[in-house]
Amino acid sequence: MFGWKQRRHSVVDTLVGPNSQVNSDLNFAGGCHIDGTVKGNVSADSDSDSVLSISEGGMIEGGVTAPYVVLNGIVRGDVVAGQRVQLGPTARVIGNVYYNLIEMAIGAEINGKLVHQPEGKVPLLERANEDVELPSVAPKS
Repeated sequence: MFGWKQRRHSVVDTLVGPNSQVNSDLNFAGGCHIDGTVKGNVSADSDSDSVLSISEGGMIEGGVTAPYVVLNGIVRGDVVAGQRVQLGPTARVIGNVYYNLIEMAIGAEINGKLVHQPEGKVPLLERANEDVELPSVAPKS
């Protein structure tokens, strides 16, 4: 859609089938497709062209970090997409979504914040760990 090469997620190197459950963190390279359940964090190298796709029946209970994310299932945790996140009509995120580019279909739900992180900028996650002095607010009397 919108000029994005659909072939990006046509090659699947890692597959979690519909009757499978992974109870650990999952690190992958290339294409990863989730039809089952992963109870742990799912991540790919941010400097790669890796694509994570989660089907309508797929669920991740943990954080997701990948350059490209195509979500039609459920993620209970934060989603960090360094390049692009595509949320289908059945996508559900219970957590924050950090993105460079986002595409969201009617029906997708996010129970958290949408945080834009332009490519090449210091990610908000890293800036939050720095010592930043915030302005004080006077209490109401």
